[in-house]
Amino acid sequence: MKNYWLSLMMALFAIIGVACSNSESMEDHDMSKMNESEKAQHTKDTDSKGTTTKETEMKTGNEFTITAKEAIHTFNKDTSLPVWTYDGSVPGSQIRVKQGEQLKINLKNELSEPVTIHWHGLPVPNNQDGIPGVTMNAVQPGKTFTYEFTAAVPGTYWYHSHQESVNQIDKGLYGTLIVEENQEKADRDYTLVLDEWISNPEMANMEMGNENMEGMDHSGMDMGESEGDMKDMHSSGMNMESHDMSMYDLYTINGKSGESVSPLTVKKGETVKLRLVNAGYMSHKIHLHGHKFKVTSSDGQPIENPDELEDSLVEIAPGERYDLEFTADSPGTWLIESHDESNAAKGMKAEIVYEGTDDKKDQTRETEQLPVLDITKYGKNQSSSVKNQYDVEYTMDLGTSMGKEGMVYTINDKVYPETEPLDVKKGDLVKVTLKNTSKSDDHPMHLHGHFFQVLSKNGNPVEGSTIMKDTLNIKPGEEYVVSFKADNPGNWMFHCHDLHHASAGMVTEVKYKDFISDFVPDPNVNNQPE
Repeated sequence: MKNYWLSLMMALFAIIGVACSNSESMEDHDMSKMNESEKAQHTKDTDSKGTTTKETEMKTGNEFTITAKEAIHTFNKDTSLPVWTYDGSVPGSQIRVKQGEQLKINLKNELSEPVTIHWHGLPVPNNQDGIPGVTMNAVQPGKTFTYEFTAAVPGTYWYHSHQESVNQIDKGLYGTLIVEENQEKADRDYTLVLDEWISNPEMANMEMGNENMEGMDHSGMDMGESEGDMKDMHSSGMNMESHDMSMYDLYTINGKSGESVSPLTVKKGETVKLRLVNAGYMSHKIHLHGHKFKVTSSDGQPIENPDELEDSLVEIAPGERYDLEFTADSPGTWLIESHDESNAAKGMKAEIVYEGTDDKKDQTRETEQLPVLDITKYGKNQSSSVKNQYDVEYTMDLGTSMGKEGMVYTINDKVYPETEPLDVKKGDLVKVTLKNTSKSDDHPMHLHGHFFQVLSKNGNPVEGSTIMKDTLNIKPGEEYVVSFKADNPGNWMFHCHDLHHASAGMVTEVKYKDFISDFVPDPNVNNQPE
């Protein structure tokens, strides 16, 4: 085990996570609806040493390779940082395929540490879910693993490493995955991925070094042995009672911050889709200026009869996705921006620019108090009634407590792998009550391999459209009841997607009683599912 001071000194070489970009290349795809503004997100960045990050690609078709590798990325004119990437870019390639396509995706690992890919939100066979030690062995340096599955359900998804994910996602190992319906209706289609960074990791770690190290947050620190092995700190209980997220002082959209964020160009009369993806560890309240809009899907799943909104904030928790659609009927230049209570939120904004006009120039409204959308009261006319008879019922009390070596995050007072699994049989209708008893922490709970229906919030039934999700944020004191059909046999993770909490224990599994896995974990490959 490395000693305390060596761990601290090596932590100064930490690197931290990345947001995805919507940069798109045109190869092997019908790009008839793409345009110069969307192509403009294909940028090349150069740091002070002349190192150039690779242009972000769009990958389409049925078979392609994604390579995990190191790179240097420029976030704005002042900040360039080393990152871990898929395909040498920030973000990794956007995978954009049609519903029903049979995919073969080769993950090639050119990093110094094992990696995987988890297809967040997209139902895949259990052995393709990318969870080291649960569904597969982590892909070792220099090795390749091939994923094969059908893109069966259309929607907005993303992919990321699930090996030491609290650190590997934070360093950049993720991208977006779009499964298109056969007839996409929008004239413009933009993906906006939200994330947070530490602009000066060395300074952040030095500041932490001046404090009591017992409460150290490791989230922004490099976990590779060659650049400083902080795993000893984590195993020694050096996690914070409340993670100091103020160190994340650089907020980004598509890997860029502030004026470096690419503008979104539209023409008057066009239908515009904004796919919002939260790849970070904080919730963000997003405000679309100057237009009425509808929230057409949540976590890729359509919302029936969505209401038209204006000057409402859409709050997006870690792991969640929301699709917004609006008609470009107000020429000028408008903002889409964060209303988070942080100075760093000033960097999380993008301009919507109408072609051929410079009439109106929008101003920031980031401090304005606006209503936040409650998804449980949104839309009209539920298409199906809630079934009152369930085959299995569980309650998950999401809490915090002091363990022997520091603060832990618990499910029913236990930490993974001691948490009680949800045992189901294929065909079961499962009801889960999620209660957040933590005093100050949100818990965005993510279920692998399934969508669940939100039934109630704080005892009140959902009033609007049927809401299907794979990630749901439960704030302190809140209680949600959800249900899902056990229709995808396997062993599936169910965990908090604030991955600081997952790595400190807030993980369980859904296990099918009649499922027999042929996967045998290799004890020599350092499988670390969280």
